[in-house]
Amino acid sequence: MKNTYLCKRFVWLLLVASVFSRPAAWAGTAADSLKITVTEGTNMAAVLSPDQKTIAIDLQGTIWVLPAGGGTARPVTDALGDCRQPAWSPDGNWIVFHAFWDGIYHLWMVNKDGSGKKQLTFGVFDDREPHWSPDGKHLVFSSDRSGNYDIWQLTLETGVLTQLTRNPANDYNPAFSPDGRQVAFVSERTDSPGLYRIDEMGKEHLLTASPAKLAAPAWQPDGLQVFYNILTKNQSGLAVASVATGSSQILTPPAEDVFPFRISWASATDYLYTADGKLKKQSLKPAPTREIAFQATVSLARTTYQRKRYDFDQPAPQPVRGIKGPTVSPDGKQIVFAALGDLWLLTNGVPQPKALTSDVYIEADPAWSPDGTKLAFTSDRQGNMDLWVRDLKTGEDRRLVDLPDDLNFPVWSPDGSRIAFYEGDPRNVWGRGTLNLVDVRTGQVEKYHESVFVPSQPSWSPTGKTIALSALDVYSSRYREGVTEILLVTIDGKADGNSDRHVSPVPDRSLGTRGKNGPAWSPNGQFMAYILDGLLWVSPVDALGNFTGPAKRLTNELADSPSWTGDSQRLVYLATDTLKQVFLADGRIETIPMNFTWQIKKPLGQTVIHAGQVFDGRTAAYRKNVDILIEGSRIKAIVPHQAGRAGKLIDASDKTVIPGLFEMHTHQSAMNGEPQGRLWLSYGITSLRETGADPYDALERKEAWASGRRIGPRQFFTGGLTDGSRIYYGLATSIASGAQLELELNRAVRLNFDLIKTYVRMPDPMQKRITAFAHAHGMPVSSHEIYPAMSYEVDAVEHIGGTSRRGYSPKITGMNRSYQDVIQLLAKSGMNITPTASLQGGFYVMAGKDPAFFENRQYKAFYSERFTTSLQAGASQITRINPGYLTNFRNLQNTIKALVAAGAHVTTGTDSPFVPYAMSLHTELQTFVDAGLTPFEALRSATLRAAEAVGVSKDLGSLEPGKLADLVIVTGDPLATIRDAWNVVSVVKNGEVHTLDDLLKKP
Repeated sequence: MKNTYLCKRFVWLLLVASVFSRPAAWAGTAADSLKITVTEGTNMAAVLSPDQKTIAIDLQGTIWVLPAGGGTARPVTDALGDCRQPAWSPDGNWIVFHAFWDGIYHLWMVNKDGSGKKQLTFGVFDDREPHWSPDGKHLVFSSDRSGNYDIWQLTLETGVLTQLTRNPANDYNPAFSPDGRQVAFVSERTDSPGLYRIDEMGKEHLLTASPAKLAAPAWQPDGLQVFYNILTKNQSGLAVASVATGSSQILTPPAEDVFPFRISWASATDYLYTADGKLKKQSLKPAPTREIAFQATVSLARTTYQRKRYDFDQPAPQPVRGIKGPTVSPDGKQIVFAALGDLWLLTNGVPQPKALTSDVYIEADPAWSPDGTKLAFTSDRQGNMDLWVRDLKTGEDRRLVDLPDDLNFPVWSPDGSRIAFYEGDPRNVWGRGTLNLVDVRTGQVEKYHESVFVPSQPSWSPTGKTIALSALDVYSSRYREGVTEILLVTIDGKADGNSDRHVSPVPDRSLGTRGKNGPAWSPNGQFMAYILDGLLWVSPVDALGNFTGPAKRLTNELADSPSWTGDSQRLVYLATDTLKQVFLADGRIETIPMNFTWQIKKPLGQTVIHAGQVFDGRTAAYRKNVDILIEGSRIKAIVPHQAGRAGKLIDASDKTVIPGLFEMHTHQSAMNGEPQGRLWLSYGITSLRETGADPYDALERKEAWASGRRIGPRQFFTGGLTDGSRIYYGLATSIASGAQLELELNRAVRLNFDLIKTYVRMPDPMQKRITAFAHAHGMPVSSHEIYPAMSYEVDAVEHIGGTSRRGYSPKITGMNRSYQDVIQLLAKSGMNITPTASLQGGFYVMAGKDPAFFENRQYKAFYSERFTTSLQAGASQITRINPGYLTNFRNLQNTIKALVAAGAHVTTGTDSPFVPYAMSLHTELQTFVDAGLTPFEALRSATLRAAEAVGVSKDLGSLEPGKLADLVIVTGDPLATIRDAWNVVSVVKNGEVHTLDDLLKKP
């Protein structure tokens, strides 16, 4: 599928690596650095040199060498390469490995003394798991060069690549036999997955079949057996299979956590392997296992920066930035868009937009009919996000489509007779969309394509026979990442997808985020507009959507949401925070003036809460029988109770008051509708940290909630996931150049991001630049990585598990265990971690322990039985993919307890909607307590610790005079029984009181 090497991009990435790389952080320690000694490694590979004198390990993404008997390790690569799975050359002089310096996994080699680093493979493909032939002339490795993972061979002298396997399934983890005539490998072949070998004639043989997850075959020196890793529900073990008979057995006990990497042989019977965070030596003869002690010292930079300052009392009007989906009318005279929950119409020459709707519900996705007399849009005013049509002449609204699930992205056919749109899934998990068409006259709906993972807004060909949309095209089924390309769907064909065609103006490059960033087919059919590298481009196309000529760049600035005028002469787009239009004929760009503001809603007067007991967020003991005096939006005082105080009285004399809770990891969309804000508050969650979103969608929520147009919590947000050359989610931004990175970084400043979130394919040299920029502008940075990210002061890490580009995690093993390296690095660095334990199984574990779990009042009010059925089905599917998902959950809880005990900065977040919004934060709290934390420690992680991580502890996170009045009134004793934290009676956000009864009612 992928077959083009982008030399220009590759050269740029090497330049970035050379600019931002430096000698290993431990080689020269700055005066303000912190040294940490590591004595264990999580998912660490190790290999013994041919002379049996030296061990190479890949501890936390750096290749180290140490004496075979143990001792101090020294690095032979820098920390920025994510170097993995070393293998020695037969002469013992070189170490080969795969590394990620330029954002693609390539094969590299380095001299055992750290000199002579050399790149061996190139291109846009990932090359992994190298192994040397006994004669030193060849390397075998796995690669996705052919559309899936196959086994390849590199001839070192010539650089010639030879493909050894061609099965449609993924083949990986190759290893030469001792005589060099055979190669063992793991295969996912559906008819018979397991361990295979290729003989000297190139014929493939099944060595042993297994439905379990296998890895890392290694031949015994006599060639009679192959050792490998096997991951089952109950263990990650070392297994052996007979080459002659295929019979197999597991050698290690279930309690031993064996890592999924090749063993290496010290003799005909003794071998080295890694398990339980240790280097271990074992024998085929009866003998005890011997541990080989080591230590590696890393240094972390320790500087401070001025965090972004917040003015939560800002009285002045602020510009509306949450402009969603601006679309120009066919005559080019008006622009319709969504903002503050409503639809707005901007007329050329009149800077003040006119409200087309005005209610507490969400109206979104406006689209003009071809004749300009009607608008299609989505709204949840009748429950779900349904498809509506407004007649602009009469002002009449008609609900055209009402389906079981929420709808989005309507687009009219060229003749105005039909509208294409997507239907989501029952749980709205990040935007799967089923393409449907509706007849505007009859309301008849027909499904035209199976569900697509996060597709863009569709665009019709002028003939009405083809729909273009952007969709993910993956490199292989082994890993989920790929690139965003244009998918052409034939409307007069079947809905089975067999007639689909992927096209792209630039192969192996991702187009813009899969929202409203194109493709946009011009009304005359001659051009396709799209976003590439953050800029607006057009390319000529034929009637079928095939590209027919060179692309033309129309902007040198970021562009979003391009839409055509009816004469195909102009494109209107959003230039970060300004509407503009570009003329195709001469490239002229004009700004479209708009004067549109919003204001923070501030309550007036005094409120007195008579509290039976108050947990202030700082101390483990309650303050008893006190009055919380609230003046406007802030706490004026907390004083002993006294009857007759002036102000509105709330009698909570038999209840408990706690600080408003923070959800530290969530993702939302407009498809969740108006209930989203009430749902959060109903569970006592008054602040959100949204760690990835369409920035304009996130800003719409933030502004609508802060202005009071809808009820909801505070929102701290970032934009799309800032990622590398390969992406997965529709909101991921694929960074392809230094210039594009700088544009995106400046967007973060202009839109006032609260943090920057990088994702799993972001290489460290680029992430280092992102971190320096963000800190210079007061913003924290978060990612999925701990090291070397913390060495250049990334502020936070998401998930104790979570997605990893490696196929395994440097933070947690397949048995859900983390070791001393992870605990110490996190505890001593000060990096905040949001473990998302509910996502990793905690939600379902807690549900299994509580027969009344789904009887929770808020859950029953906001979630349907259909949702619950889908939720339970999803849990079953995850368990099939990851057998130990639930059974090994206690190990993950032990890590959380160890982190807190070691002094790590731990906060609560869930990655909802993968687990249910709001309720899952309480299962996170319950999971923490079930792990052995006190309810105080759990609640502090969701209040003060969270506020510190966000950078708002001066105003939020605890109940103290002068702080904002965000608090929750509950029944029971949450410092004794954490489950009582969801017994919400009332919530106060920014001084405004909401009872649970009110929050559960539809407006």
